[in-house]
Amino acid sequence: MNDIYRKLMTCLESVRAKTDFKPEVALILGSGLGDYADGIKIEQTIDYTEIEGFPTSTVAGHKGRFVLGYVQDVPVVIMQGRVHYYEGYPMSDVVLPTRLMGLMGAKKLVLTNAAGGVNTSFHPGCFMLLTDHITTGIPSPLIGPNLDELGPRFPDMSEVYSLRMREIIKKEAEKLNIPLEEGVYVQLTGPAYETPAEVRVCRVWGGDAVGMSTACEALAARHMGLEVCGISCITNMAAGISKQPLDHKEVQETADRVAVQFKQLVTAVVSNI
Repeated sequence: MNDIYRKLMTCLESVRAKTDFKPEVALILGSGLGDYADGIKIEQTIDYTEIEGFPTSTVAGHKGRFVLGYVQDVPVVIMQGRVHYYEGYPMSDVVLPTRLMGLMGAKKLVLTNAAGGVNTSFHPGCFMLLTDHITTGIPSPLIGPNLDELGPRFPDMSEVYSLRMREIIKKEAEKLNIPLEEGVYVQLTGPAYETPAEVRVCRVWGGDAVGMSTACEALAARHMGLEVCGISCITNMAAGISKQPLDHKEVQETADRVAVQFKQLVTAVVSNI
């Protein structure tokens, strides 16, 4: 058995020893949405430290636990605090939680994040629906021996972000009167914010927003056959577009400011996908 798959199975056994809850939807919470899970009908919580071999998040503002419960009547597993590549974990560990939620039973994945705006028509506090992504700047989580138990060696990525789900998100955003941009997300490694030159490269590539997570998780989920959607909160304009220096405090403050709208949209999306 492949070492990565063996570790994944160890984590699954550890979870199954605590619960037999089967989610339909998996949700990964980004900055500003950390307390969303506290407001759902909670059946059980599992701290990452309780799961044998599970990587733990070290980022301020990111709780480290799974929350199992219901959004409206939909059974969900929520990752309250994600793991980032820049924390020093191998990419296989970064996407382990995504794969684990899929093995727990989730068929759909809703990804959220805080991102920097590359598209000059964006502004801090707006939301962007992910239509595609660029992962050129990070190692692929699929590098190495293929995990045949999860998916094929050469998975199709022509529609990473489900068109069906995107249409539902746009419809729900319109009902809630929440303006929603659309665009391509670029994932880079972090933890340093991008230089103005790197942001210009992202624009040349066709990127609209840039961040340090999400795309690798989407890639791993699609390899497993999960249906995926993603929403970014544009918390700041990327370096070189705005003259204002970037810091994590600004990101957190902007995410917190629009959190109520973000939570409303996430609830509507989970309830209707």
